[in-house]
Amino acid sequence: MVDRVDWEADELVLTPVNVASTLFFETPSQIFARVHREMRPRTPVPEIEVLFKPFANADSRIRLEHDQLTVEIADILQSAPAPFMEALAQILLGKLYRKPIAAQYNQRYRLFLNRREIRNKIDLVRQVRGRKVHRGPRGIFHNLEEVFDELNRAHFNGLMARPALGWSHVISRTRLGHYDPSHHTIMISRVFDDLRVPRLALEYVMFHEMLHLYYPTQHKGTRRCVHTPEFKAHEKRFPQFEEAKTLLKKL
Repeated sequence: MVDRVDWEADELVLTPVNVASTLFFETPSQIFARVHREMRPRTPVPEIEVLFKPFANADSRIRLEHDQLTVEIADILQSAPAPFMEALAQILLGKLYRKPIAAQYNQRYRLFLNRREIRNKIDLVRQVRGRKVHRGPRGIFHNLEEVFDELNRAHFNGLMARPALGWSHVISRTRLGHYDPSHHTIMISRVFDDLRVPRLALEYVMFHEMLHLYYPTQHKGTRRCVHTPEFKAHEKRFPQFEEAKTLLKKL
C-alpha cells in the first residue's frame, strides 16, 4: 500500500486544533513512530525506516508491507525542522490509514515549502534532476513555434521570448497544456494536432500558457496564486474567448 504527498496539492483551510509540541531532539523515525502511536494507539507500531531519496521534487511517499513501514522523503527536506517533519508524518500516515488530517498540519507543511529559499532549492533540483520529455514543436498538422510566434505578434507585440515548446507524448483530454517554469517549457496535448479540432482551440490553450510566462505564480504564506486577477482579466481579452472555451468543453 503506497501513499504519496505532493507539495503542490490543493490548499486546505486552517482550523484550530490542539496538538502536542514536537520534541525537537527526535529523529525522523522517532517522529513517525510517535505520530503512529497517536493516530493508532491500539495498534503496535511497525518497524519504521525513513529514507531520504534524490527525487526531482519535494515529494514524499509511504508504504506498509509485512509490518515494515517505509517512508521515502526528498533529500532536499533532510534538514527540515522537526515541526515540518511532524506535519509530514501526520499527512503521510493520515493518507495511509485514511484518517482525517488536521488543517494545522497542512498549513505548517505548506508554510515551510512556500519559503522563498525552499522554493528556490526546489526549482534548482527540478532543473538538475528533472526531465521534460516531449515530441518537439513540429506535429503532423501544426507547428507550435509558428502558433506561438503568431500569438506573440498579435497579443504581446512580439516581445515575449519563446520558451521550449513541445507536444505531449500522450493524447490527453484532461491536461490540455501546461507551463513548466523549472524547464521554461510549454507543453501542449497532442489532442490538438488533429485537423478535426479547430485551430482556435489550440491557439487559446497556447495563449493561456503564454500568460503564465507573463504573470508568474504569486506566493503569499501558504497560498499559491497561479491565476491572478490580472491573469484572468487578460485572458478574457482573447478574441472569441467564449467560443474557444466552448470548444474545449466539447473535447
